[in-house]
Amino acid sequence: MGLSKRLLRRLPFSESTTGLQALTYLLGISLFSISFLVFLNSSISFVITDLIGIKDGVGDIVGTLGFVDELVALVACPLWGLVSDRSGVRYVAVAGYIVIGLSLFLFVQARNVYPQLLLARIFFAIGATAAATMVTAILPSLTDETGPTAENRPQLFQNAGPDVTLSVDSEATITPDRFRSDASSALPYEEAVDRNTRQKGKPYALAGYVGLFTGCGALVALSLFLPLPARFSHIEGATLGDAVKYSFYVVGTISFLVGMFVFFGLRGLRGEEGKGWRLLFGLRGSTPQGTGSDSSPAPKIKVLPYWHLLKDSVRLGFTDSEIALGYLGGFVARASTVAISLFLPLYVNAFFIGNGFCQGSPNDPSPELKKECRQAYLLASILTGVAQLVGLICAPVFGYLSSRTGRVNWPIIVSTILGIVAYIAFPQLSSPEYKDVQGRGGSPAVFFLAALMGISQIGAIVCSLGSLGRGVLKVDIVNVLTTPDGDQETLIEPADSDDETAPFLENEAVLPEDTISRVRLKGSVAGVYSWCGGAAILLLTKLGGYLFDSWSTGAPFYLMAVFNGLLLVASIGIDVGRTTRSG
Repeated sequence: MGLSKRLLRRLPFSESTTGLQALTYLLGISLFSISFLVFLNSSISFVITDLIGIKDGVGDIVGTLGFVDELVALVACPLWGLVSDRSGVRYVAVAGYIVIGLSLFLFVQARNVYPQLLLARIFFAIGATAAATMVTAILPSLTDETGPTAENRPQLFQNAGPDVTLSVDSEATITPDRFRSDASSALPYEEAVDRNTRQKGKPYALAGYVGLFTGCGALVALSLFLPLPARFSHIEGATLGDAVKYSFYVVGTISFLVGMFVFFGLRGLRGEEGKGWRLLFGLRGSTPQGTGSDSSPAPKIKVLPYWHLLKDSVRLGFTDSEIALGYLGGFVARASTVAISLFLPLYVNAFFIGNGFCQGSPNDPSPELKKECRQAYLLASILTGVAQLVGLICAPVFGYLSSRTGRVNWPIIVSTILGIVAYIAFPQLSSPEYKDVQGRGGSPAVFFLAALMGISQIGAIVCSLGSLGRGVLKVDIVNVLTTPDGDQETLIEPADSDDETAPFLENEAVLPEDTISRVRLKGSVAGVYSWCGGAAILLLTKLGGYLFDSWSTGAPFYLMAVFNGLLLVASIGIDVGRTTRSG
């Protein structure tokens, strides 16, 4: 056994995952999907001030561009998820990085904010949502031990039309003979149970690594990408504007290279057989094996449109507890990211300005304010760094604990309780400073609360991704009904999501053969998951921002405490429901 195989066996990947696929997912997808977004958000003000030459109202412009970005994400996330179920996750990820690279080149060509810079931001948002959505969509494929392989997968697409289903094993007309369980159903019951125990924990464990590499991606952007303008400014004859341009060209080129890496690294991904651009545009694919002049024709296929896939993904949020917890966890996770990266620095700036320690507008993140109130800027950076660093360290821990959880989801309970405590206590501090300066009441306790925020954030990210991946790996029950005309119609119903044994491999030894994997919906489910995150960001930024100005600077943090409380209640309710049914 090679070194890569031995290493893979220690990581939460399925046996069918190759070393290159695992490396591509962790580095090419998990790490870089966030790096380019962090770079743009951190450097967009330099484009406005040094390239376009606008010095006033920078904060308002940045806020407007960010708001438009999230509006685009609300539409693009589910669409990219649907597209990936036809074209394949690899092509969507590659397209995302190509669009990101092109948009970074376009950013530094802008000569005005409206419409040029705005259009560049919209273009970037389209690419960024493609890359980010694939983080969730690819995870089930890398942990699935039960789905069909290239050897035993039915070939269904000889006569596929423009409304063909989004997956090889999706909503095509199904009969029990055509969708038999794969070779794993022949396993002895004891061996199947043992294999299922490992299977159920893998999405959570891999989600922990995703959180770790996502955090590393932010560090790559801050430590390697963001200092580029300062380095290029030392070139003889280069202006500040030239330095910004060169930086965007370099990062855009890196995006193209990452796209090439993903294109080759994710080839042959399990569950992606038969997908491609031809299927996306409804073009006839290659003739399936077993069909031709010397064999019987392929069976007639009933196909369903895109909206049906989206409807199924939304419906699962109401009928399956794992998917519901994943959607709600994604909502809280994205909101936590904004609370830490946006409202924590804003709160610090407002404290310094409101108490007369420096001058300026608390809503203006321009370089002038940072120079004018450097102490506030440094404090905000330290607190944000503490939160992100602690979250980065805790990501694998949450992945491990979540994979070992029993009937009570302790990781999500602990992370939400810590979040409630931190977000309520932080605004109650007399000062956000970590030491008492001139009797203002600062205390090292602020580090502790910032760390709790980071733990809560990473807990929501890991637990939601793991719960979503586990829910996608369940099976649905297929009922084939015979109409009075003798035709067969197929109904796909969710397996009992509250029964811990029914949906998984251990029960495939005793369940009827008419079951179908939900992996067919992984892209659509990932799109809805990202949509929930985008909705959370819009709600927190607009409502939280309004309450920040009109009511209290602690309002966004109190709102985050409410979000965590809702997730806590939902998790406990699901655990109680399972315990009651099993008892």
